[in-house]
Amino acid sequence: MKQRPEGASDEAVEAVGKFSEAVEYLIRARGHLYSAHQLIGHADLLFDEVADGLEQAGLVEEAGRVREEVIGRNVLDGRWTFQIVEEFDELYFHPVQAELDRLERDHMDGQRHVFESELKERRRSRGRPGHEPRPRAAHDPRVETNPDTDG
Repeated sequence: MKQRPEGASDEAVEAVGKFSEAVEYLIRARGHLYSAHQLIGHADLLFDEVADGLEQAGLVEEAGRVREEVIGRNVLDGRWTFQIVEEFDELYFHPVQAELDRLERDHMDGQRHVFESELKERRRSRGRPGHEPRPRAAHDPRVETNPDTDG
């Protein structure tokens, strides 16, 4: 279990935990933005094949319209999707993440998920398989492990 920093109140632990939860939602939203970026980029490449197919079908004018009106078109005013994800990252995501990092550093001794760690301790059934506080061993020293006792 992560140790609550000395002097950290219930309210501080809960507030930092809530901030962390909010950032987790942002991470999910960011993933959706990157998915949209990749999906739209792939669609744009497929439109090349559409234009080629139209041309092969003798629909030269239609192929030309797809090439001129669709392929390479901005998704938002003046922006392709890579610009959207870059702006999101720089103007919103990174500053919010930096604030969470500051709160954890300054008020949780740099530990992440202190609130969740305490919640796990309250909710698990001590001594039951599948309810261990930490794995008994790990190959990576950054992973917190549990001695053979379930104190």
